[in-house]
Amino acid sequence: MSKVFSAMAVSADGYVTGRGPGPGRGLGDGGMLFDWYFDGDTPSRVFGGFKLSEPSARVFDALAGRVGAVVAGRNTYEDSDRFGGGSPHPAAPLFVLSHRPAPEMTDRQTLVTAGIGEAVAAAREAAGDKDVALMGGGVVTEALKAGMVDELVLHQVPVLLGAGRPYFQELPEHVRLRLVEVVPAPGVTHLHYEVER
Repeated sequence: MSKVFSAMAVSADGYVTGRGPGPGRGLGDGGMLFDWYFDGDTPSRVFGGFKLSEPSARVFDALAGRVGAVVAGRNTYEDSDRFGGGSPHPAAPLFVLSHRPAPEMTDRQTLVTAGIGEAVAAAREAAGDKDVALMGGGVVTEALKAGMVDELVLHQVPVLLGAGRPYFQELPEHVRLRLVEVVPAPGVTHLHYEVER
């Protein structure tokens, strides 16, 4: 069965954006969270234009190669300028979880309004034997609450942003993790966890 995971860049103090994210502003003043995508000399085999360090390319491409569909929250969708009508992944369809209408969806994008369970189910069907990637703190938190997340990957960037949108929102109980792998790389440390059940 396919897995559900999240792999996002995060500051050392737990933020996935800086101050003032939004349409046309992306991550706000937190753009340095993505510097490691372009600070190396190893081209990504999945994402054109990304040149990472060798250890980051190995981790990033392994994760990207697993993705068959993406579920993103509405804030992530809007902050990313609706992914230009596509998806954050070059080959995977996007499912946008929102309770508000989204009038400009394209054929690579599907609006899901019935909750995280419906969004993950639709993404699993589209992903086939590949995995479902989650984007956005709200989506990840809702999926954790529902017991749907198998793995978490924190691409931890050595900066304290001090404010922004957190990777994780309030959870009703502890979620125990098992460390699978730590890969230090220039400008980022890749922390791979399995969610314990």
